[in-house]
Amino acid sequence: MPSPLETQIRAVLDAVTDPVTGKGLVASGRVAGLVARADGKVGFVIETGVGAADEPLRKAAEDAVARVPGVTTVTAVLTAEAATGARAVPAARPAPMPAPPPAPAAVTRPARGIVAIASAKGGVGKSTVSVNLAVAAARSGLRVGLLDADVFGPSLPTMLGTVGLRPEVKNKRMQPVMAHGLATMSIGYLVDPDQAVVWRGPMVMSAVTQLINDTDWGDLDLLFIDTPPGTGEVQLTLVQKLPLDGAVIVSTPQEVALADVRRGIGMFRKTNVPVLGVIENMAWFDQPDGSRAYIFGKEGAQRTAEEMNAPFLGALPILPALREGGDAGVPAATGDSSAAQAFKLLAEAVNEALALAPNQPAPKIVFE
Repeated sequence: MPSPLETQIRAVLDAVTDPVTGKGLVASGRVAGLVARADGKVGFVIETGVGAADEPLRKAAEDAVARVPGVTTVTAVLTAEAATGARAVPAARPAPMPAPPPAPAAVTRPARGIVAIASAKGGVGKSTVSVNLAVAAARSGLRVGLLDADVFGPSLPTMLGTVGLRPEVKNKRMQPVMAHGLATMSIGYLVDPDQAVVWRGPMVMSAVTQLINDTDWGDLDLLFIDTPPGTGEVQLTLVQKLPLDGAVIVSTPQEVALADVRRGIGMFRKTNVPVLGVIENMAWFDQPDGSRAYIFGKEGAQRTAEEMNAPFLGALPILPALREGGDAGVPAATGDSSAAQAFKLLAEAVNEALALAPNQPAPKIVFE
């Protein structure tokens, strides 16, 4: 059941007229992901329609909600959608000819080094590797940011212990949520964690662009981007709009994952993004007698990296500490365990690879 504050905010938003349909924003179905916290922090998404005056509309909605008693901060995310999108709103009257699509928003460079962490295949532990790699890099003294670009399945808030937090807004820019020495941003900070994000491509691309561009990252040395599985629209948005300095591919050893790794490497190479290396996750399981059980096959990612002429950065076994840290919101890389040491070495390898790419191989780091 919505809270009284949420009910009041919906009523205020519905009093803002959609210039395309002539209805209120709520009645026209333009408002999504509304979150109204007890401390007065409010966030919502405005889905754009064909011909709408998007930015003035977003500002009018923010200003209207800001005047609601009890509201302290307001963040409205605008999702730009082309005429082929899922939620094209019919024009109030026929136009003589369709308006040209808006030019894609420019993205400013948020850090001196930008690295995409990709898997091409889901379920290989990419987000776990992303979080711990970023934490390890930050512990080395670098100023590190971490962007969760998985709009449909944001896991950053859970893995960093930041569920329920929302970014502050200063000078109309979101301030990253600080956690474990990282400047972080995720769509999970802006929408209700129990609400499914049901968007098509243009809206997703617009949301990712805004997460990058509307965040005041500060003076970062390195920004890691945890990308969603696959080689789809988010990846293409990133490589087209950001000057990526490299990509790290995460995989498990089995062939069903390696086939996608090959596609992922191919995609980055086609878009002129250096592949800094491949990390093999869940490489083995240490048994009580000290032997290793290669549950998902042996050295598959290493062989694939060699076949694709890509650096092999290292292998990580199945470690309960990684799962426990992710569930508890305290990444294993924050401690002094063997897992923390492994990610320290991997972070050093990535940093060296950034300096060497694309002409020289990165050092090989294998978990012992």
